[in-house]
Amino acid sequence: MLTYTYYGHSCVLLDDGKYKVLTDPFLTGNPKAAIKAEDVECDYILVSHAHADHLGDAPEIAARTGATIVAIPEVIGVCQEKAGNIKAHGMNLGGSVKLPFGKVRMTLALHSSGVAGGTACGFVIQIGGQTVYFAGDTALFGDMKLIGRKDSIDYALLPIGDNYTMGMEDSAKAAQWLNAVNVIPIHYNTWPVIEQDAVQYKLMTEETTRATVHIVEPGQSIELK
Repeated sequence: MLTYTYYGHSCVLLDDGKYKVLTDPFLTGNPKAAIKAEDVECDYILVSHAHADHLGDAPEIAARTGATIVAIPEVIGVCQEKAGNIKAHGMNLGGSVKLPFGKVRMTLALHSSGVAGGTACGFVIQIGGQTVYFAGDTALFGDMKLIGRKDSIDYALLPIGDNYTMGMEDSAKAAQWLNAVNVIPIHYNTWPVIEQDAVQYKLMTEETTRATVHIVEPGQSIELK
């Protein structure tokens, strides 16, 4: 069993019953955050890039919990500057790593990185018998088709907020190109500039793809199966 919990913005927790994997923990200062940074428990933290609304509380959570941060080396450097000698695993685009819960592959994302010399990324996460694609902050790009061909995506976590990332139309096209079975929208409604109608996105995406769209509100959990 794999449980998905949405903490708001792009912060999600994947829990297979033994290991907890957290993404982009922007909690402090997030008006939609469903949990406080000091209350989060996790074993791994996947950080897509160094913008404040994604790097967030990663260094502090890693220092408190002993969790391992998985990110590009430049992002790990930022985390170590903030929190000292934390556990970390550096990797880069196209690389994969086997971890106790499964496997993580780092994918391309078209977005600025938030740190000099760095690059933004996404992750394909194999955990709990599911393959989950966490897109991070990204524009629509053609190689999403390759991601969908390389891995059978059970759940795609896609930004829909527009302005800084894909909007709803491009995100629906991404779901089509990924050939995802299920989609969960993220990175929207945190601030007025990225307000979107998730119900409209669900209708649009389900009309044009094979995906079922699951709208998960901050603080809610669903079982991925």
